[in-house]
Amino acid sequence: MPTQPVRIGARGSKLSLAQAGMMQRRIAAALGAPPEDAERVAPLIIITTTGDRVQDRRLLEIGGKGLFTKEIEEAMLEGRIDCAIHSLKDMPAVCPDGLTIAAIPEREDPRDAFLSFKADRLEDLPQGAVLGTASLRRQAQSLHRRRDLDVQMLRGNVDTRLAKLQAGDADAILLAMSGLNRLGLGHLPQSLIDPVEVPPAPGQGALAIETRSGDVDLPWLDAVRHHGTIVAVAAERGALMALEGSCKTAIGAHARILGDRIHLIVEALSPDGVHRFRREGDALLGADHEAAARELGLSLGGQVLEEGGDLLALHEA
Repeated sequence: MPTQPVRIGARGSKLSLAQAGMMQRRIAAALGAPPEDAERVAPLIIITTTGDRVQDRRLLEIGGKGLFTKEIEEAMLEGRIDCAIHSLKDMPAVCPDGLTIAAIPEREDPRDAFLSFKADRLEDLPQGAVLGTASLRRQAQSLHRRRDLDVQMLRGNVDTRLAKLQAGDADAILLAMSGLNRLGLGHLPQSLIDPVEVPPAPGQGALAIETRSGDVDLPWLDAVRHHGTIVAVAAERGALMALEGSCKTAIGAHARILGDRIHLIVEALSPDGVHRFRREGDALLGADHEAAARELGLSLGGQVLEEGGDLLALHEA
């Protein structure tokens, strides 16, 4: 067991703490400590991010996905923490200099969940129903399927969004099933969105352990890596990188490993859902599984970008 503890940085939301707590126990076990010693050998350091503080605007209006990671990454670069636990879908396509995604554990359910008191599926909502979401991807994909929906910005943690649904601020909301499962709320959705028909965010359902680049080979990291998940999200994030993905681009990606091949679906939509550009394909994984998966993502994402062009970006007034 190391003499110095592995300090874990995490956001203070209920979901972030649940996810960080899961990984704290895994990291402690990898360090050879029993569960009761987890806080001693792998203490949680709570860091509030700009994305947590500003809840009344879309992320794209205040700086994008990096606002959920910026303060945590600064703490790591300054040596105040040793690693950070993030939802991979919230991470920008590229890490800041000096930092890297060092490990990805086994993925949870990657699908979007549909929650409503008025319908069992998006297709069954009444004409002109209000759909609450802060995700440009969910907005565009939903409008592509139902042009009549009234999509309203709905930010906040899971409890806040559920409370707004209960209060009637929206007729339906969409949340990541992985987060609901980790909070013990997996019984709440009326239905789940088919990830083939409507691909989730790249990396959705996966957690990322970010460290300083020099720490990537530490033995405890290897103990929490999951090869299949790493390969699948390499394909999805390859597409994200090719599409220059940000909160201003509606991108979905879903990868599946089928024997010695990987299959990937990539789509990007105009923010109003009118235009959808989609590619799917597969590749032999070969000797370097992760590199082959990433190349597939880059290739399909590049094809989508070439076809969609300027129609894909949100143009602010």
